[in-house]
Amino acid sequence: MERRTTDRPARRDRKVRQDAICANAFRQEARVHARARMGFLDEGDIAFLKARVLDLLGDYGVVVVHPRAREALLAAGAKTGHGTDRLRLPREMVAEAMAATPKFARLAGKRRALDLDLPRGDLGFVMRTGTGAHGYVDPRDTRYRNMDLDAVNDIAAVASTLDEVGFIAHPFVHGVPEKTADIHSFGRLIARTDKHVWMQPYQWQNIEYLMKIAAIAAGGETELRANPITSVITCSFTPLEFKFMDTQVIIEAGKYGVPLHACSLPSSGGTAPLSVPSMAIMAAAEIVGMTVMAHLLAPGIPVVATPLMFTLDMRTGSALQSCVESLQAASVSIQLLKQGFGMLAHTYGSGSDTPDVDHQSMAERAMLCQTVALAGADILGGVGQLECATVFSPVQAVLDNEVGAMTRRFIRKPAISEDALNWVEMMRIRAGGHFLDSDHTVRSCREQLVPEVFLRQGRDDYEKSGRRTAFDAAREAALAAIKAASEKGALSEDQLREIATLTAHADEHIVAAYAGAVEVI
Repeated sequence: MERRTTDRPARRDRKVRQDAICANAFRQEARVHARARMGFLDEGDIAFLKARVLDLLGDYGVVVVHPRAREALLAAGAKTGHGTDRLRLPREMVAEAMAATPKFARLAGKRRALDLDLPRGDLGFVMRTGTGAHGYVDPRDTRYRNMDLDAVNDIAAVASTLDEVGFIAHPFVHGVPEKTADIHSFGRLIARTDKHVWMQPYQWQNIEYLMKIAAIAAGGETELRANPITSVITCSFTPLEFKFMDTQVIIEAGKYGVPLHACSLPSSGGTAPLSVPSMAIMAAAEIVGMTVMAHLLAPGIPVVATPLMFTLDMRTGSALQSCVESLQAASVSIQLLKQGFGMLAHTYGSGSDTPDVDHQSMAERAMLCQTVALAGADILGGVGQLECATVFSPVQAVLDNEVGAMTRRFIRKPAISEDALNWVEMMRIRAGGHFLDSDHTVRSCREQLVPEVFLRQGRDDYEKSGRRTAFDAAREAALAAIKAASEKGALSEDQLREIATLTAHADEHIVAAYAGAVEVI
């Protein structure tokens, strides 16, 4: 009988860990692991860019057209600048606002198990679906069509099953009155999922309707404040301007206790200088400016810095989100806002500039996801989006969920210790030996990441399957999710009736205010 070369217990005596479950958007690591971080900026670079942001705000300023916001800013110490409506924000004013703004946010689901607390204790991230898409690639036949409410049902069904997707954004929909498309889309989505829903208003008159729908879905305004099942985007108008509508979003967010995503969308070479650091400065200045306004107009509301970076293709005039320059700008802006200003940070972590779920799409979004996760982003957006955020594909969303799981594990720094090295056994391994029956292998193998739709098969099995690919597996998963979705949705009949009544009221009054009649697009 061959002598055992280590002091390992017999197999029947081994204790196997039962808690080796992978983390995802809703489940944090059982142990806090160090996270790998990689960015283009060192501490000196961050300090330099932060100083330029403060110079831009303090010495040149931003344009604010909302009367209430202007009054609040001037009363708090803002100075008039050159040009109509421009206000300069002194450094002391900015510092006070940044210090007072919460450094955490809670994005609640309809069930507590789906709540998201940011920043995460395990230093990881959450993902969200793409927003604003006008087009839809139907997984049933892979054909493209205009986004509609039926597509919103599909998005809710698929995204609700993706465990890397922490919250879902409502898209732009056709087939309803154009001026109230956001109300129709938001109302449909929030009724079809228990996950947190991201609100994106399109008209200033619509904001209160959207907030009231959120309150109905939450069970009342008091419950919405206690458990904010929605958060809302407020955008700058690059360069360095803030529209009336987006400022009104800040006011309404404060009224309803809804977290804000302060979003800047500079286009390098268009609304921002054609350089990566200039884009980051522009985005940070606009986001810090919105944070100052939030401090004055909605004190105590969490603000998530959301730089969404684009680069103009000077040959075609198209905006690109996944080119090399945009990837670098996303990384730099996340570092600047997170490390320089101490903010929660949110940017595209998925998406592609190609119109289809193809090889280019997978390469671009894998690079983007890894780049911004390593930079330290708390939220990675863009799951399922194609063609620079104008198209949504449920099949792509399933594939993105897989990339997100891989990235979450990839940025977890491997433990460096004698136990992690299995050093004792390594020093005793016999010639021609192996570690298949090692206790260390038995423990560690259960922590390996197992893919959901990516393939790990040999040629023979691949050929027997008819060359079934990861795309095929993702499509099957999307269709299964759509088929299994409950027709009842996530709300009661009374809540659905209230939302329908409110939406009809919006169609009557908002559309009439713009055009005098209800028309569909």
